[in-house]
Amino acid sequence: MKIVKNLFLFLSVMFVIQSCIVSEKPNMAYFSESGHDFKGAKFVSINVPLFLAKPYIKKALREDGEDEEIIRMIRKVSKIKVMTVENGDRNMLKDFASYLNNNNYEEWATIKHDGDNVNIRVKQKGDAIKNMLITVNSDKELVFVDIRGSFTADDISKMIASAQDK
Repeated sequence: MKIVKNLFLFLSVMFVIQSCIVSEKPNMAYFSESGHDFKGAKFVSINVPLFLAKPYIKKALREDGEDEEIIRMIRKVSKIKVMTVENGDRNMLKDFASYLNNNNYEEWATIKHDGDNVNIRVKQKGDAIKNMLITVNSDKELVFVDIRGSFTADDISKMIASAQDK
């Protein structure tokens, strides 16, 4: 019985460690499956294990003085993928935007902050929003945050309003 318990503990730890692995390959479909040559672009991808991340996210939001409604929205998140691209060019971003439009993503907001553009797009099925993609475009780096969950239009609007107020 002790061997089974230790094996289960070992496998659990390996699962947690595996979910925290950072990769140098793209983890978003357009970049990994498109067959495009991205001409020297460097990718860094992270799949965020939510059972570890949610408490830290909530704590950080509380420390920043965020509204409790925004903090409660974290419960609705089921998966987060983050990808950064160094040496990405404007054409890459333009092609990616076309890909998103062709795959039923709607642009909800573009926020300009300190020279960076933050773009929020959602994929909606009826009244439910199952996927939100946040793109941060700075001069030298692109950051993509793919958030999956079950949101309402009101949830996204409150998040956008909160970001614009800051």
